[in-house]
Amino acid sequence: MSYPRNNRTGILRWVPSFRQIIASGLFLVVLGIGALALAVKTTKIPDPNEVSQAQATIFYYDDGKTELGRLGEANRVSVTIDQIPLQTQRTVLSAEDRTFYQHGGFSVKGISRAILNNLKRSSTQGGSTITQQYAKNAYLTDERRFKRKAKELVLSIKLETQTSKDQILEDYLNTIYFGRGAYGIETAANQYFGKNIQNLNVEESAVLSAIIQAPNGLSPETNLEGLKARWNYVLDGMVQQGWLDAGERATMKFPKIKENSPNEVFGGWKGFLLEQARQETYAMGITEDQINRAGLRITTTFNKQAQLAAVEAVNAKGPTTGADGLRIGLAAVRPATGEVVAIYGGADYLKNQVNNATQMIGQAGSTFKPFTLAAAFENNLSLSTAFSGKNHTKVDNYDVVNYSNESWGNRITLLKATEHSVNSAFVQCAKKVGLQKVMESAVRAGIPADTAGLEPNLAFTLGTASPHVIDIASAYSTFAARGLQVKPSYIKLITDSHNNEMFRLNPLPVQAFSTKISDTVSYALQKVIQVGTGRPALALGRPAAGKTGTTNDNMSALFAGFTPDLAAAVMLTKDGPDGQPTSLRGTGGMQTVYGASFPARIWTEFMRGALEGTPVTKLPGLPKGEPTGAHPTDTPSPSASPISSLTPTGSATPSVTPSPSASGTATPTPTPTPTEPTPLPSAS
Repeated sequence: MSYPRNNRTGILRWVPSFRQIIASGLFLVVLGIGALALAVKTTKIPDPNEVSQAQATIFYYDDGKTELGRLGEANRVSVTIDQIPLQTQRTVLSAEDRTFYQHGGFSVKGISRAILNNLKRSSTQGGSTITQQYAKNAYLTDERRFKRKAKELVLSIKLETQTSKDQILEDYLNTIYFGRGAYGIETAANQYFGKNIQNLNVEESAVLSAIIQAPNGLSPETNLEGLKARWNYVLDGMVQQGWLDAGERATMKFPKIKENSPNEVFGGWKGFLLEQARQETYAMGITEDQINRAGLRITTTFNKQAQLAAVEAVNAKGPTTGADGLRIGLAAVRPATGEVVAIYGGADYLKNQVNNATQMIGQAGSTFKPFTLAAAFENNLSLSTAFSGKNHTKVDNYDVVNYSNESWGNRITLLKATEHSVNSAFVQCAKKVGLQKVMESAVRAGIPADTAGLEPNLAFTLGTASPHVIDIASAYSTFAARGLQVKPSYIKLITDSHNNEMFRLNPLPVQAFSTKISDTVSYALQKVIQVGTGRPALALGRPAAGKTGTTNDNMSALFAGFTPDLAAAVMLTKDGPDGQPTSLRGTGGMQTVYGASFPARIWTEFMRGALEGTPVTKLPGLPKGEPTGAHPTDTPSPSASPISSLTPTGSATPSVTPSPSASGTATPTPTPTPTEPTPLPSAS
């Protein structure tokens, strides 16, 4: 060891020898390796970041296969490695880490290449291995600091010692971002090509693999040429690795990419379905966090054929003029199960969030008269029971006014009073049966007890209460199911991300009315369509029963009806410029919008589309031994002209229609009590 003297100062200085330099370097390397080994040994692999494993919740139509929409922070669907084609895996390896199955978590060559590429400002391939990328995406942040890189390296090595290569690749492909809001390769396949991952070919797989490097920078909408260049790099790399035949490669063309649709999942009429289903899951105990992150699979009761029929019916048969502020609500329920197969809540949820099928309220009009019939039959009255049909019949202090001031003679049977919606007969009937019993009949059928305006008074049978459209459809489904009442349901099945069942619909029907009572009501409502105010519904071309409803100030117009397979209701109301309810007058160019006009037309068109392709089934006839009520003792024909598709129908009721609200609640103007001499308005 030598210590040469400094010529200027005369002080001896130490100069290490080459051997000492080598030894010191080796010592530092060993120390570094030891420190790294200790770090790997003592480092605990943390739980993956919640965002990296979050999956969108998918809502399906009732077939459990046709997607309705996705909700959640991360649009991700996880798949297993054996669901990802080998060639697809290799396109990813060609793009991101060609020696993935050879290295131990990091690549010295790759890191060196990354340094050179940075110096050259090249972007063909980075230095991080797939393991490092997964460690960063799953456990760490995107910060570009040495500390983060050090953690990434340690975690990568740790992962390689405890996890198989296939598992790392699977996790990586389920967590990385592909642009278009898609996390994971399965969702990316759907977003870019409308396919499941199993159905991708090599060219399509190469597109997805090319995008990984820069999902925004290589977006096909903004940098198609850059994406094509990267695509070529991926395929050429596969040839170099021996994963793709050169001849086959030469014939490959850049595939057509699906047009990107903004992910406004709540846009249009579908938004009402998704929001209704989401709120239903909340009511079942599913949390918002679960919807956003847990990757649930939720099968709704909505039937795609029926739902499209609802939209098409409103578009085809709804009014096109004078429609400012118009609200059209439609709901359809499967009898005996309560499954809501379709709702029309509005044209666009993003523009107005009040669901016209489940939140809008309006006076029910004569659609409430069947509940009076059911109560009457339970109390020993029949279709042949007769009441006065005269206009201005006095019931207590009420002066009952029939529609258009029509008189139907001193005696009219309940059957004929139902067919022609004669107010005077129904108010007398309700009085005779008992107002409380009539109201309880409506509640048993399915009208909620807390419905606005639901009070046991003489006007009740004329439909002064203001239910939701879904409530009316549900109540009519009780008669369609021959007396079985089931609460409406929107969810059939819920499974978690591992396909474990969390909920399955199990309808529990309650016998609200006896079969005989229900069938008698059904018979009367069939006659309404055959010879009465509901004749426009004959265009359905299959057995049906129904009832019209119209309020005297034309604040609402309805049609509700059913076949043995489906019950549905349609309601029209209108908001004025101030957002308050206003008359339908002028809508569609009509002086008065009746239940047999637009509501019946929409109902008929919907039922035709919803039931298309299904067998025609008959409704039950009049129960044996029941009088038909077809021959009244004294019922002169009124002077009104025959009913057409635009002829007044339904019942006119006191104007107490509350305003629709987001909560679906409103306080109606109190209905006059029986002691008040206020005359009841006319009905049709």
